[in-house]
Order: sequence, then C-alpha cells, then structure tokens
Amino acid sequence: MNLPDMQKAIYQNKIDHQFNVTNVEKEFLSLYGEVGEAFDAYRKNQDVGEELADVAIYLLGLAEILSIDLEREIHKKMKINQGRRYTSYGNGYAKRIDE
Repeated sequence: MNLPDMQKAIYQNKIDHQFNVTNVEKEFLSLYGEVGEAFDAYRKNQDVGEELADVAIYLLGLAEILSIDLEREIHKKMKINQGRRYTSYGNGYAKRIDE
C-alpha cells in the first residue's frame, strides 16, 4: 500500500470508529501526545516501533484531513534538504549555512 492509499485507509478507519476528523487542533495535540509516548517508550526500553506506528498513523490521518498529499510533500522536502549546506557542531547537531 502506498502512502496516499494509507492516508485514505487511516481516514476511513477514523470515520468507521467515530474518531475525530474535523478538529485539526485536536489532531495536532494527539500527534504531539503520540510523539511523547514514543519517547517515553524509548526511555523505558519498551516497544518503540508500535509507538512510532501510532505517530505515523496520526500524521497520515492529519494529512488526509487537511487534504495534503504527504508523499508528494516528503519528496519535495527531501529534494530541498539535499540541496542545503550545513556545518556540524560535532555533537550530532548541525547548522544550516546557506540561509
């Protein structure tokens, strides 16, 4: 299943189970909460994969609610990022230098 099909399936699952599909603010907060749960699972050495799946599901659902083709947007952003230049701070962080 490709990303656009996943978006549609996730949206349909939300409708089928009477989850929110209209309150965008609530979806952003829920996505934020799922990221927090994933971090908590990581810290506790628990199943991070399942929590990251929840993050992806909320993200794809939100994209569908907003009528955003997330696959297309990811490809566009990856192309932009590949053309950017960065300098490393040496601690896993980098600063963009082509601003």
